[in-house]
Amino acid sequence: MGLLTGKLGIVFGVANKRSIAWAIAQAWAREGATLAFTYQGERLKDNVEELAGTFGADTIILPCDVTRDEDIASVFAQVGAKFGRLDLLLHSVAFAPREALEGDFLDTSRDAFKVAHDVSAYSLIALARGAAPLMTDGGSIVAMSYYGAEKVIPHYNVMGVAKAALEASTRYLAYSLGPKKVRVNCISAGPMNTLAARGIAGFGDMLKHYEAHSPLKRNVLPDELGATGVFLASNGAAAITGQVIYVDAGYQIMGM
Repeated sequence: MGLLTGKLGIVFGVANKRSIAWAIAQAWAREGATLAFTYQGERLKDNVEELAGTFGADTIILPCDVTRDEDIASVFAQVGAKFGRLDLLLHSVAFAPREALEGDFLDTSRDAFKVAHDVSAYSLIALARGAAPLMTDGGSIVAMSYYGAEKVIPHYNVMGVAKAALEASTRYLAYSLGPKKVRVNCISAGPMNTLAARGIAGFGDMLKHYEAHSPLKRNVLPDELGATGVFLASNGAAAITGQVIYVDAGYQIMGM
């Protein structure tokens, strides 16, 4: 019997087979969880349907633009009707306009700031609010962050500020949802070759830097993020909430 046997979850943020969300979803499924998936826009629909379909033809796959409250309400209404409850939610959603990542942070536009925070941080609050009534037996919400929330990473710019807001939101949500036995945590992952990461200038150099300077002298693997996702979703993490767990080969501890 798997660690998550009988658990019901929903995954936001799968884009393709390299997505961190997909690595965690696969790990959750291997441990026995039954999952629903969402996709952002028609461009990603086929990718998500192909991947999620490997879990069975009856897997729930729903459109969801996390900036639209009506989309979020529709997703949880349909998942609630099919599952009856929820135990797990994965938030792996982030976006900032490309020009806000390529330029000087000082030049961040008001609109770019709003978009980055709406999609990357506020969406966690909105999804948690939608999921909470279905988490009748408690639950685990896991969000994805990055070291740029804590320290300056060149070319990460407004996304780093949005991730800082995401991490703060995690703490406040943990306090808000604690009485319902719903836990909320972040995984701060080392750099991974994902669709989102390739939009960051100098990403290849970042991978080399982590490999050279992290205590383990390597980069993190997708399966390792999946394993951490399983731990946070499992009863083994029953007393852990409001935390940022670094899965980055130890890079976060280094001063030089």
